[in-house]
Amino acid sequence: METINWLFRGRFAKLAYASLAAFALGACSTVGPYNSTADGADSVLMLKGHDPVAYFTLGKHTPGKADIKATHEGATYRFSSEEHKAMFTASPAKYVPQYGGFCANGIVYGIPWGGDPDTWKLIDGKLYIFGGASSRKYFVMDEKRNLQLADQYWRDEINGSNGFIQRYYRLAARVPHYKSGEQLEAEWQQTQAGKQPSRS
Repeated sequence: METINWLFRGRFAKLAYASLAAFALGACSTVGPYNSTADGADSVLMLKGHDPVAYFTLGKHTPGKADIKATHEGATYRFSSEEHKAMFTASPAKYVPQYGGFCANGIVYGIPWGGDPDTWKLIDGKLYIFGGASSRKYFVMDEKRNLQLADQYWRDEINGSNGFIQRYYRLAARVPHYKSGEQLEAEWQQTQAGKQPSRS
């Protein structure tokens, strides 16, 4: 009994409880490899039905139409026009969101979570989705490094895994470079202070 009590102390306890919860609820999870929602016949709907091509052509998030859609690698995308649908089907890899549509800043920490179609950025011709304005500003604060980290964790841990289990694993077993929201905000404030002109 003492051995069992010892095992469930500290960080191991967090990991164990998170893993148990993940396995218990994993069957109910619809996370899978994508940050998707369900709407009518579309059980794996990307970007909450927003048009992925519109980010590139219109420069804004634009709702798609339920009757103009295409499927790519098991996920459904909706479009605001037939022209956008044709552009997507001709070259889907050009338009799909990176990291399965999850918040890019979360992927930096190995956590597939969040991602709203109204908070985004095009970087080097690719679409990145974020969980909110704060997540986006923290990501671009060190964009090059964060892209490298996110690519690494997506490639080595997240892509192809059970997103639900991965999420809770990395919430318990944090990556070495983990920073809390408070730490990231403090860094952001420092960068902003450095940009302001001095008063003399």
